[in-house]
Amino acid sequence: MQFSEQWLREWINPNISAAQLADVLTMGGLEVEEMEKAAPDFTGVVVGEIIECSKHPDADKLNVCKVNINAGEPLQIVCGAPNARVGIRVPCATVGAVLPGDFKIKDAKLRGVASSGMLCSAKELGINPDASGLYELPASGENAAPVGQNLREYLSLDDTVYTIKLTPNRADCLSVRGVARDVCALVGGANAVPLTPLVVKPVAPNADITLPIKIDAPVACGRLTGRVIKNLNANAPTPLWMVQRLERAGHRSISALVDITNYVMLTLGQPMHVYDLDAIKGTLTARMAKSGESVKLLNEQTHVLQDDVLVIADDEKILGMAGVMGSFDSKAELHTKHIFLESAFFAPEFIQGKTRRYKFTSDAAHRFERGVDFMGQIEALEYATQLVQAICGGDAVEIGAVSEVVGQLPQREHITMRVARACKVIGVDIPVEQMVADLSRLQLDVQQVGTGQDSVLHVQAPSYRFDMAIEEDLIEEVVRLFGYHNIPTHAPVAQISVLDVPERIRSADVVRDALVAMDYQEVINYSFVDPALEQDFGTSTEDKIELLNPIASSLAVMRTQLVGSLVQNLKTNLARSQTRVRVFEIAKVFHRDATIQASETTVPNIAQPLKLAGLAYGSALPEQWASKTTDVDFYDVKGDLERLFAPAVLTFAAFAHPSAHPGRCAAVSLHGKVIGWVGQMHPRLQQNYDLPRAPMLFELDAQAVLARDVPVASAVSKQPMVTRDLAIIVKRDVLAQQIQQLMMDLPSMNPDCAIIQSVQLFDVYQGERVADDEKSLAYRVQMQDADNTLQDAQIEQVMAQILSALQAKVGARLR
Repeated sequence: MQFSEQWLREWINPNISAAQLADVLTMGGLEVEEMEKAAPDFTGVVVGEIIECSKHPDADKLNVCKVNINAGEPLQIVCGAPNARVGIRVPCATVGAVLPGDFKIKDAKLRGVASSGMLCSAKELGINPDASGLYELPASGENAAPVGQNLREYLSLDDTVYTIKLTPNRADCLSVRGVARDVCALVGGANAVPLTPLVVKPVAPNADITLPIKIDAPVACGRLTGRVIKNLNANAPTPLWMVQRLERAGHRSISALVDITNYVMLTLGQPMHVYDLDAIKGTLTARMAKSGESVKLLNEQTHVLQDDVLVIADDEKILGMAGVMGSFDSKAELHTKHIFLESAFFAPEFIQGKTRRYKFTSDAAHRFERGVDFMGQIEALEYATQLVQAICGGDAVEIGAVSEVVGQLPQREHITMRVARACKVIGVDIPVEQMVADLSRLQLDVQQVGTGQDSVLHVQAPSYRFDMAIEEDLIEEVVRLFGYHNIPTHAPVAQISVLDVPERIRSADVVRDALVAMDYQEVINYSFVDPALEQDFGTSTEDKIELLNPIASSLAVMRTQLVGSLVQNLKTNLARSQTRVRVFEIAKVFHRDATIQASETTVPNIAQPLKLAGLAYGSALPEQWASKTTDVDFYDVKGDLERLFAPAVLTFAAFAHPSAHPGRCAAVSLHGKVIGWVGQMHPRLQQNYDLPRAPMLFELDAQAVLARDVPVASAVSKQPMVTRDLAIIVKRDVLAQQIQQLMMDLPSMNPDCAIIQSVQLFDVYQGERVADDEKSLAYRVQMQDADNTLQDAQIEQVMAQILSALQAKVGARLR
């Protein structure tokens, strides 16, 4: 919500500065994100009137103007603006003036003609982005710009513009009156001032003209009002004061009728719409759309509607999506003579989610989906009628009577607040008299029953406060008006006990540090993802959990995996010329599981396992002179995982995962249990995501990563280590790790082999002198006895037993 300080002070004008006012708003829950002047600093700019305008003798696009600024002789200024002409009043920067950007005005000659000053556009002064020509000021009427007056004074450019960040429950503050109500309640003590009410007198009809209206969806449309106005001048200029207020509220001036409805919306919080009366055929009806109906909206987009969309329609066609946007064909143009002015209340639940579904937004929908005052439609209609009559009216204007149809309006119940409970929740004993006074300043009807801390307050929630329904809502208002900064700070008093940290579990920070040491960087992504991402990388579409009210269509489901988000991170980095990317994430994933029961930490039927996922892309090592640059491959990432789990030993087996390359993916197992997978991205996905190379991906059960074996101390042998190499030939489908595991298991099966300490594969060969369906594997076996020096006979016996076991188990033979 954006508004100007001067506009707000017309409603309430406490004796505090602009900065203090911003602090009051922020501490009251209306966070001021930004405050700035209505225009940047400049000096020496006054209102000037062009009294002569002739073509430059040596330049077709330049004019030589005589400008009166009521300071002696008129100034001669050379100007290239296309709208320079006699009689208009414009900003005139005199010699010595300093414009935004520290641009100083001096006497100059343009194509041989002297120029003493500069005529300015709105953009050159930082007032608005319009640079199409000179900024024309009113030359007649009650708002006529006085020639020679300082422009900053005339346009009130030292006004402060506030931008406040509202939470979704405070729709009542999406208007200047709503903000003023809060300021009235928040500013107490010596600075307290009453709120200036807006007096809207009903406009008496002067013609018997009406348009029949009705409601066919009374739950969705609680109130529909409107009136016919004929013979108006839709092409009338919008008054400068209204244009300024709209611009400072972030709205550009469009036309008088549109500006009036926007102004009423910003003033009172009630969105309105103007229809071209000649475009309406028959009765104006609020109804639900029929599935398949379509409408072309004001944004010139055509949408096919579903049957849960509330529309405004006549007897022949749809005139707009109710509470969202009107139709293109029924809009009021500059040549329109007759209009129907509509003001309505639409239930928030029928507006919510529609703009996200159809991928556009509007100021009206922003307010209706949060809730507008369901008793304010007539007031807004009368106020808009006054403005239309004053700006677009005339002697011939005809105004019809107000038409109103009421559907099902919300019911506002009395809310009961126990004073003792409020004080307990807040932590401060606030006198009941202060509570009553504060809530009354908020224009709430408060009734007190009882005395002191035993009192009970009964409050009637107003029609414009959809966020007031239960006792806690009133407690929030009490503490907000009391002032969060007035709550005393007390150090917590509690007995602190040191929690046991199991040695078998390492913290997530230790895992993060280990991955960072391997050159990975941690990322944090949303748990909400695009359904298309889940379709590409998820293992089951049936397990995905769709959000009922997503914040965006691209964040509509809970993710069941993490690698899809990492691929998005990769795309972002590649777009920023980062050719080497190594990232990881530790986070929960979500999928359906009927076995999950509800508890304090779980949601029924929803599993939330913690996962660790990583991605490596580009070169295996940072570019350097000492080694050749090679792309990261399966074995690089496999090595990273082995280092992460050391001294525990991982095993890898061929595996098929929908997002991994069919022949370059492996299941990762620890102690015989599969804990995840590692592999190269599937070529199909690489093409879909337009990646120059396929990244390496892995995803593991984080609980398995955090668990570790407790180290067991053992004596260090004083005897020498003996090393023997064993080269064998096996079939190609025999796994190297299977052979290694067989050798490491021998000590537990044969006491003679207890001297085997480690087995390491150091060579793989396929080629000449080896059959096509075979391969040669070379292992280095290290042996050591704790008490005695090993003898050759003992060593040879162990090697023979190793070879015999391999021959029996995998058909190996000595090379």
